[in-house]
Amino acid sequence: MAKLKAILPTLRERKRYLAFEIISKGRTKSFSSVSQAIWQGMLGLTGQIGAAQAGLWILPEKYNAQSNRGILRVSHKGVDALRASLAMIQSIENAPVIARSLGVSGSLKKATTYIAG
Repeated sequence: MAKLKAILPTLRERKRYLAFEIISKGRTKSFSSVSQAIWQGMLGLTGQIGAAQAGLWILPEKYNAQSNRGILRVSHKGVDALRASLAMIQSIENAPVIARSLGVSGSLKKATTYIAG
C-alpha cells in the first residue's frame, strides 16, 4: 500500500490556541460540563456549519479544574466567533458564570503561559 503524501504547509489549516477562564462563585466545574457549554455557545452563535468551519477542539489535557482555566484550538478565521461565543455563556450546571478569553497564540507553549499566571 502506497503511503499518502503530506499536505503542503501552504495548504494546511492555520490554527490558534485560545486560553480561557471560567469565573464563578461556586467550586470547580467538571471538564465535561464546561466543554458542553462551550460547544452549545459556539453552535448557538454560528450554527453547525460555522462551528465546523471554525475547527474547534477543546483540549481536555490542558484544562485545570482547580483554576477553571483551559485551552481551546481553533482555526485562525474562527477566533472572533469563538470569543463571541465564550461571551454568550451565562451558566454552567445551573450556576451563573462568566467565561472570558485570556489570550490567543499561534503556539501551544505560549498559550500555556496565559493559563499559568
